[in-house]
Amino acid sequence: MKNEVNSELVRNRLLALHYVLPVPLNKVLPLIEYDPQLVQLSRMPTHLLATLLKISQDRAIKLQRMYSKFVEYPLQQMYKKSNITPICYTDPNYPLSLKSLYDPPTVLYTKGDLALLENPKKIAIIGSREATDYSKESIEKILPPILKQNYIIVSGLAKGADTLAHEITIALGGKTIAVLGTGLFHVYPKENNYLTEIMAENHLLVTEYPPYITPKKWNFPMRNRIISGLSQGVVITEAKLKSGTVSTMEHALENGKEVFAIPGSIHSPLSEGPHLLITEGAKPVWNGEQILEELNDFEQIAH
Repeated sequence: MKNEVNSELVRNRLLALHYVLPVPLNKVLPLIEYDPQLVQLSRMPTHLLATLLKISQDRAIKLQRMYSKFVEYPLQQMYKKSNITPICYTDPNYPLSLKSLYDPPTVLYTKGDLALLENPKKIAIIGSREATDYSKESIEKILPPILKQNYIIVSGLAKGADTLAHEITIALGGKTIAVLGTGLFHVYPKENNYLTEIMAENHLLVTEYPPYITPKKWNFPMRNRIISGLSQGVVITEAKLKSGTVSTMEHALENGKEVFAIPGSIHSPLSEGPHLLITEGAKPVWNGEQILEELNDFEQIAH
């Protein structure tokens, strides 16, 4: 019982730290290794805190002040009231696949069906915010056999291809996870308000940002590593040559994920991203069975 109380106290401290310093685990690990229970944080010399976190002393002073305030605040009750379940990297239900990232999320804030996180069968579908009907038709074609095998579709709730991936999955009776680039109190883009409500009820929303975090352009490339990190394979529909989508796919390739690209018209700039990735090792696909076959082969090799 005493251990449970202690671990709950440490969890509270970690949530308070992440509330005031919402950064990936690699940034706070030196502090956690120095002070595993986070008991010294509120009274440690600020020059030491600054050194451990690689921040200025001024920032360390502000951080310590804010932490001391929020460690006394009932954050967990606030999350519970908003149906948000925070999953710290120390929690047993934190996804193992994210721990192998160079910069895993310190905390995942979730809303919806947590069982979806536990299911290892996940495929990400991503693409351009300016996705055309070609993306819609491609997703509608490749998804049915994948969903039939109970795969969960992961995407980023952005305009265009991401929204299509979530909406088509839901329409076909499948399950989907959205990885957000904002906190759960902020929906972005606004036109996805209704989709977000549906997903919070019957699917799953995931973010590494505390609920108050508003949309910032640098948050979206960061969330892409979680999309690929959660998934066994990643499918790209349409994307320009220099885009967040292409960098996500390159990250997935580097991390040993199965990467699939849907070839497009040689006349469309939105085909340049998938075509480049095919030259870098992504597998060209035009139906869902090809993806399933590759994933099955990959699993057999892995085992």
